[in-house]
Amino acid sequence: MGFYSVENSHNFYIFVLVDIHFKDILPIPITESQISKKSIWKTSFTLKKGEKILLNANSGKGKTTFTEILAGIRNDYTGKVFFDEDDISTFDIKKWTTLRKDKMSFVFQDLQLFPNLTVKENLQIKNQLRNHLPEDDVLKMIHHLGIEDKVDSLGKTLSMGQQQRVAIIRALCQPFKWIILDEPFSHLDAENSRLAMSLIQKYVNQQNSGMILTTLGEKYDYTYDKELFL
Repeated sequence: MGFYSVENSHNFYIFVLVDIHFKDILPIPITESQISKKSIWKTSFTLKKGEKILLNANSGKGKTTFTEILAGIRNDYTGKVFFDEDDISTFDIKKWTTLRKDKMSFVFQDLQLFPNLTVKENLQIKNQLRNHLPEDDVLKMIHHLGIEDKVDSLGKTLSMGQQQRVAIIRALCQPFKWIILDEPFSHLDAENSRLAMSLIQKYVNQQNSGMILTTLGEKYDYTYDKELFL
């Protein structure tokens, strides 16, 4: 089944996203001489629906670029990426908006919280796009990650570790076929990383979704199907 739109009886468009295919991708800022023998750059491979992927690389090898290519934020690369049979370079903003709202969720390395909104408001904005989770479920996630005392704090007043936990919860406040997390635990200690990972995997398993976790080498007790290198 491909990535395509079909019109249902309510005149809404439903998009399907199953597999992600990479064909000889190389970000323009990275030269071929910088590519290691194990790197996925300039190779062809497929990430299949429901797979759990660990993307392992040193700083400067393109982990964030990889994430932003999948989000449609960057197009400064050679080669092709396909969502099922469709070349993502052909997608317009409407299709990308639908994907980011319904099919793909992200925790970006720079987190992208609204600094002048509270934790509660940052989460409400995402959750209300689809009314995906009951408020009680969101509050349970906040308690699980130990930031219940920060609900009314502005994003700009939080520590980096607190911001990461908010960004993780926000990413879970929507439906997704893939969740892509770019070094989401870099400012968390071992216990908070464990709590965050258990929460992410709970929602990934509930939706039978794929997951891509980028890392500098730490595996965070992540049960993954495939390890890739940059």
